[in-house]
Amino acid sequence: MGSQRPQAFRIVVDSREQAPWTFDSAPVYEGTSVTVSSLPTGDYSVEGLQDAVAVERKSLPDLVACLGRERDRFARELARARGLESFAVVIEGSFTDLKQGQYRSMLNPHSACQSICAFMARWHIPFVFAGTRAAAEYATWSLLRQYVEGKRHELRAVEKALGNPAGACARGMDNHAGSEPRDVLDAFGAPEEASPEGREERR
Repeated sequence: MGSQRPQAFRIVVDSREQAPWTFDSAPVYEGTSVTVSSLPTGDYSVEGLQDAVAVERKSLPDLVACLGRERDRFARELARARGLESFAVVIEGSFTDLKQGQYRSMLNPHSACQSICAFMARWHIPFVFAGTRAAAEYATWSLLRQYVEGKRHELRAVEKALGNPAGACARGMDNHAGSEPRDVLDAFGAPEEASPEGREERR
């Protein structure tokens, strides 16, 4: 059975990202485009769904800093992220590296590991230790794509139940994730000519 071509979607990269992923280094990213904008939470999201889904990228040194001297700020960020439907922290390193103290910091490795587990238990936010930068990029793309695909399935189910034509529910999602109708249609890969009405300037 041949592989299914992934549906197109646009990833939003926060404008403050210092070393952003480009999502163009492998065939699996075909159909993925990237735009840069300011995100309210996280470093990566899906255009039109910025208030619903996000991923926070961390290198291992970044993560260790967030568990030490920047812990309070990081905890506030995680608390804010709970308002999203889907949020994850993706790390360009392994849990083994953290446990073995493979970083330049005086932070005790056991304390670092326990802090991660405490954050996951308290905030119900997954921490994905991808191992490498390339694997973290792929994990982030996969998390965002699976969220979008899940929403596509939900829309199809609602449209089928209501007997609406394709796209009708998407056009009615004005308040979904605080997005405008055009943005929601774009996020789910609708054709450009699907709904010319109701377009507004992005705030």
